[in-house]
Amino acid sequence: MKKETACIHPLIDQRSKEFGVTVPINTAVAYEYAGNEELKYPGFLSTPNQKRLGMIVARLEGAQYGIAFSSGMSAITCSILAMIKAGDHVIFAKEIYGGTMKFAEEELIQRGAACSFAKTNLKNLELCQQKNTRAVFIESPSNPLLNISDLKAISAWAKAQGIVTIIDNTFATPVNQQPLDMGIDIVVHSGTKYLGGHNDLMFGAIATNNEAYYQDILAMAKIYGGALDAASCYMAERSIKTLGLRVKQQNDSANRIAHFLEEHPKVKQVYYPGLISHPKHATAARQMLGFGGIVSFEIEQSAGTSDHFLPRLKVIQHALSLGGVESLISVPVLTSHAGLKPAQRQELGINDSLLRLSVGIENTEDLIEDLNTALEELSS
Repeated sequence: MKKETACIHPLIDQRSKEFGVTVPINTAVAYEYAGNEELKYPGFLSTPNQKRLGMIVARLEGAQYGIAFSSGMSAITCSILAMIKAGDHVIFAKEIYGGTMKFAEEELIQRGAACSFAKTNLKNLELCQQKNTRAVFIESPSNPLLNISDLKAISAWAKAQGIVTIIDNTFATPVNQQPLDMGIDIVVHSGTKYLGGHNDLMFGAIATNNEAYYQDILAMAKIYGGALDAASCYMAERSIKTLGLRVKQQNDSANRIAHFLEEHPKVKQVYYPGLISHPKHATAARQMLGFGGIVSFEIEQSAGTSDHFLPRLKVIQHALSLGGVESLISVPVLTSHAGLKPAQRQELGINDSLLRLSVGIENTEDLIEDLNTALEELSS
C-alpha cells in the first residue's frame, strides 16, 4: 500500500468483524493469564491499545516490531540504555535535540558509559569510534538546522563494525523517510510532533526489525515505565490516519516558504533540505520522499531581531513544539536547545537570531503573506 492508505489501514490483516471501523478503547490493565504465556507478565504493554499503537508505527516504518511510550524522551532513553552497559561507548551526532544531548552528557556518565559527539558524516564517526563503541545515535533531518546524514553509508559502516544504529526520525516521519530500508537498526519518534499532529497529545515510539533489540528495549521499558494509557493510544491511532495528508501539505507549503524566505532581502540564511543551496540537498533528495515541514532561518541583523519580528506575526503562533496542524515558530536558544551551554550552541551554529518554523496545514499563501508582512515591517 501507498503511505496515505497505510496510515488509514496499517493493520488491515487484523480487522475484526466484532467491532466497527474504529478500534474500541480497552482500559483494562489486568487480565486472566491462565494458558496465555504472553499475558503471564504483560508489565509495560498492559493494554491492547498500547500494543496496537506500537504495531501501527512499526508497520509505517516497515518494521516487524514496535513499542509505544508516554513520550519521545522515554523512547529515546530506553532505546539507548537497552543497547549499552557500563564501560560501553556511544557516538552521538552533534546535531540532535537538546534533551537527548543533556541525557548523553549527564545521565550516561552516571551509568558508567562514555560518549562522544561528532558532526554527522562518516569520516567524523570513524574518528570517534573506540574499541568499546556500541551504538551510534543520529537525527536526520536534525534539530534545528536540518542537517542531513547519509543513512546508507553510516549504517553500512556501523554494521561492519558491530555497532548499533539508532535514528530519531521525528522530523522526517515515516511518510518522508524509511531509515530501516537503508540499514538503520532502530527508529525512534517523538509522536507528540507529526504522528500526533494536533499539539494535544504526548507520546513516543520505536520500531525495529531486530527481535533481540525489541526484547531488550521492552525489558528496559518495563523497568523504567513510561507506558501510554489506552485513551491516548486511541487518539494517536486516530491522528495517524491523517498523517499522509498532513505531511504532504506541510511538505509542499514548507518548500514554497523556504524559497520565498531565501529570496527575501531581510532574511540572512535559510535552512531547508529541499533548497538546492542546502549543502546536503543531493543526499536528501536520494533518501527522502519529501523534505519535511520544518524551515529554519535567520533575519538580517540590520533588519532587527526575532523579538521585533515574532510579535508581528498574526497567523503563525510563537509557541513550543512542532509538527502540528497549526504553524508554530520558536527560538531554539530559548526552547529546544536552552539546556546547552552558549559555547555548545555556538559550535553547532545555533545563534540567538535563529528561528525554527514548523509549517502547519493552513493555506500556503496566507502563511507567506504573514511572514512577508512581518518582515516588511522590520527596519530596512
